[in-house]
Amino acid sequence: MTETRVLDGRRLAEKVEQKLAGEIAAAGAKPFLAVVLAGKNEASEIYVRNKQNRCRRIGIGCEIFRLSEEVREAEILELIDELNANPEVNGIIVQLPLPAHLNTAAVLERVCPGKDVDGFQPLNAGRLASGFPGAFVPATPLGIMRLLEEAGAKFCGLHAVVIGASPIVGRPLAALLLNAGCSVSVVHDKTIEIEKITAEADILAVACGCPELVKGNWIKEGAIVIDVGINRENGRLCGDVDFSGLMGKAAVLTPVPGGVGPMTIAMLLENTWRAYKQQHNI
Repeated sequence: MTETRVLDGRRLAEKVEQKLAGEIAAAGAKPFLAVVLAGKNEASEIYVRNKQNRCRRIGIGCEIFRLSEEVREAEILELIDELNANPEVNGIIVQLPLPAHLNTAAVLERVCPGKDVDGFQPLNAGRLASGFPGAFVPATPLGIMRLLEEAGAKFCGLHAVVIGASPIVGRPLAALLLNAGCSVSVVHDKTIEIEKITAEADILAVACGCPELVKGNWIKEGAIVIDVGINRENGRLCGDVDFSGLMGKAAVLTPVPGGVGPMTIAMLLENTWRAYKQQHNI
């Protein structure tokens, strides 16, 4: 039986945020993040309030620009143009999901790449996929990489398997792992016999939104497992991994909650500070 180390994402996020707060205070800087929120989505409301609170705690200004569920695409594009042109705004995020009648791709593409602290703008996504330096990277994959570094992963030559191919987590994470020297497999709902592939993984990241999908017999002894999922099942929060079933087999495991989630916001704050520094040549 393997002794499983449970990674504390909250502790690492606090460490990152303390460092950011110190740097921002020392520079006398006033970074500013604009959050565009269209429609009413309870989960999105909670998430953006958490972002705003964490921003304020470390010295980053944050304003939520709320738009109605019926907002016209021209209106949201006009708002993004105004935020792009405002030199006081250093980072812009468009909270997803958008109302169904809006063209999400067109809205995300409108964000200035240098203010795209979510890393969803096509120029940043393309630079990451091509292995070019300088791209803003989506916060969740970036947080996962920090957690893996905290776990002592060496990356080069390891086989990493990512379950889920979304442009928000799975695809950018695969690119980061590939750029770090891993051999990478991406599996999804069309993949046949997923568990045979996951059983070969040195690093397994699960981001598919399927409660407790990954069981103990899906992984090999000593694997590093990162659980990205947040699901509500029978009144309780759980991840995409059967946490108790992997204890004693995985070498490293992230909990839900308290694993990847706190690191996502920490990396968003870090991206915002980075955008400020680039815009002010610091």
